[in-house]
Amino acid sequence: MSGGRRRRGKLLVGAVAGAVLATGIGLYATDSWPFRNAYCWGAWQENSGAYFLGEDALAKSGSERRGTESAPPSAERQNATCTVEVSSTVDDSDSDEPLTFKESVTVDYGPVPAEAGKRRAWMARYFHGSASPLPDSLDGLVGSDRAMLVLPEACDVDGRPSAVTIRSESWGDGHLGRRAMPFSIGTRPDVARMLLEVANAGMEKAGCAPDDPLRMTSPMVTVAEDDESAREPLCRIPGVTFEFGVADRYEQQVGAVNDELQTCSVVWRSRGEPDEPAAQYVMASAPRMAALFAGLPEGADKGLVRATCNGRETVFYADVRGGLRSSASPSLDGAFANFVESVGNRIGCGTGGEA
Repeated sequence: MSGGRRRRGKLLVGAVAGAVLATGIGLYATDSWPFRNAYCWGAWQENSGAYFLGEDALAKSGSERRGTESAPPSAERQNATCTVEVSSTVDDSDSDEPLTFKESVTVDYGPVPAEAGKRRAWMARYFHGSASPLPDSLDGLVGSDRAMLVLPEACDVDGRPSAVTIRSESWGDGHLGRRAMPFSIGTRPDVARMLLEVANAGMEKAGCAPDDPLRMTSPMVTVAEDDESAREPLCRIPGVTFEFGVADRYEQQVGAVNDELQTCSVVWRSRGEPDEPAAQYVMASAPRMAALFAGLPEGADKGLVRATCNGRETVFYADVRGGLRSSASPSLDGAFANFVESVGNRIGCGTGGEA
């Protein structure tokens, strides 16, 4: 009698195990939790909203998505990075070798660069005019191909704010050589959600997370204008003028224009190559955004001054590179002074061009 019960028990366990296995196979086949691939310390999952994480990103033949990541951030190790990459190949009608494509999204977590040159390069990427400010008092900017969030003060390292950034790259390679290609991670709201998800995951692991996770509940105000050929005055800021030749490939992007933030960026555009930053003007008065500029050389001749505007410390910043440095009218310092005066008067500083 007891032997019969044991046999029935084994049959029952086997049947349950088989059902679980069958259910698991079904879950995996439909990309359902818990078998969906996760990336960036578990912050992102496949088919979780953004185009880049969904099935459409794998539409090309031979497409494959993979992720690599460093150890997560911690109290002892403040820098961390991860990358999600989609690669694919298609036949090339003009060559025996196939065309290969690679799209990648990279996350960096940690304090902003200490060295001035690296900090300016960081500013050029993430204060780009194409990025829109986050709502709900979140200190950051989001575009379809990049994003940045300044973390709470508890996450500061050696007096420098920590941030989470997202940047994308896309390349095609074939008989014409390697070429940079346009690439959108997803809509701005999708990229914003990805940014907050990885920021919350990183802060939790680093031990500096706020009591409540960072969330976005309000709609984003999208920067309405597309980029356009650079012209005078630059980004329609009175007094900020440069002599742009007719054959120049400079393009400007008017970004945010409000009482807490104003951005303007100029790039040199060359077909098949990534855009090269040429000029950038920023006004920032939100405390955490302004803190990003701390430690950079200050002075009108260095493109960074501060003023108190309506009781708030406000930063005015400019970075002009390459050939544009000699084409400012009447001078580089004069263009910066005009920027400080024009924007300062707009937001009620009454700076008169002085910090």
